[in-house]
Amino acid sequence: MDNISKVYRIEQGYKYVEEDWWKWWVWIEGEENELDEIDYVVYTLHSTFANPVRKIEDRSTKFKLKTEGWGVFTIYAKLYLKNKSEITLAHDLYLEYPDGESNLDS
Repeated sequence: MDNISKVYRIEQGYKYVEEDWWKWWVWIEGEENELDEIDYVVYTLHSTFANPVRKIEDRSTKFKLKTEGWGVFTIYAKLYLKNKSEITLAHDLYLEYPDGESNLDS
């Protein structure tokens, strides 16, 4: 694992709503001083989302993106740092039914 991957990672949370529908959220996790180096984050969601590319600038929420949907896919995040460098991360969204069964996009 390279140093960049150790510093930053995408984390997620979710809540099952009903009828194969979840509310979910992702954010950037890292040391507080490292998060302070991020200017903003651009998330790229599955192409079926309305507005699949979303810019988040709120450092106070660790650049949290909240949305909802029914399927799993890979989320990409491009971190734009204050020093003008960029870091790309990926995260496989995982959703689970209340009974513990996973929702795998088929």
